[in-house]
Amino acid sequence: MAITMNSFSSFWVNESFDLLIALGDSYEMFAAVASTVPFNIPVAHIHGGETTLGAIDNVFRHCITSMAEYHFTACDQYKKRVIDIKGTDKGVFNVGALSIDTLASMKFLTIEAFYKKYQIDLSKPTILFTFHPETVSYQKNERYIITLIEALEELKQYQIIITMPNADTMGNVIRNYLKSFIINNSNAFGIESFGSLDYLSCMKYCSFMLGNTSSGFVEASWFPKAVVNVGDRQKGRIITKNIYSTPIEKKLILSAIQRIKNEKGKTVQPIYGKGDTSKIMIGLIKQIKAKKVHD
Repeated sequence: MAITMNSFSSFWVNESFDLLIALGDSYEMFAAVASTVPFNIPVAHIHGGETTLGAIDNVFRHCITSMAEYHFTACDQYKKRVIDIKGTDKGVFNVGALSIDTLASMKFLTIEAFYKKYQIDLSKPTILFTFHPETVSYQKNERYIITLIEALEELKQYQIIITMPNADTMGNVIRNYLKSFIINNSNAFGIESFGSLDYLSCMKYCSFMLGNTSSGFVEASWFPKAVVNVGDRQKGRIITKNIYSTPIEKKLILSAIQRIKNEKGKTVQPIYGKGDTSKIMIGLIKQIKAKKVHD
């Protein structure tokens, strides 16, 4: 973080910027945005107002919101939270989520194309599994992944596609347990990282998602795709009707999966936009520029 802040400060001092657009909530994004403050560079923040109580990103996200002048939120509820943080609605806009733009225009891989690339047949009942560490209570992650694997071992009727965890604290511990599970279970497949198109294609065709990835909230609601969201990493996010949240306990996880099977076909009201977020943002940025020129 210190290196990032120092590097960006050297960059800002030699250049002139009208607006910095910052997306998300990572610690390196926080460092980059924090470095703009002494230079009075206006910042537009995308995805502010969201809450993830089980990850340290929550702190960084709200700090970026405090430092930013303009805010492009993914839904009305997040807009209201930004207004609460800032104490004003000036410069706060609900525009929807950019990922919905991507989904609305994306040409997904066919089942045949996916099989040719990965030798995984998505016409079979499939679980898409992604579990990242909980960085607030990181000491518990080893117990969590052991419990999740115990649940996965009960799901022999599915093929399980596992994408690997990120680089957060305890990520390597989780990774090692998952690698061992993949080696010892013929119905499990490990993928380091699909990339956007292949991951979303897998999401489209899978039976349901299991884990604690943020894609189980915004992107999954668009299809919609059922999600078993485990633990507290995403705690605080909006729970749409396709999401079944549960503590990381084997019995409760298996019960949530049974509920998905029983409630198949449930309708979900989209709340993250219609696929025109980028157009709305461009229009607002032009308005901001015009106002500044006028002022």
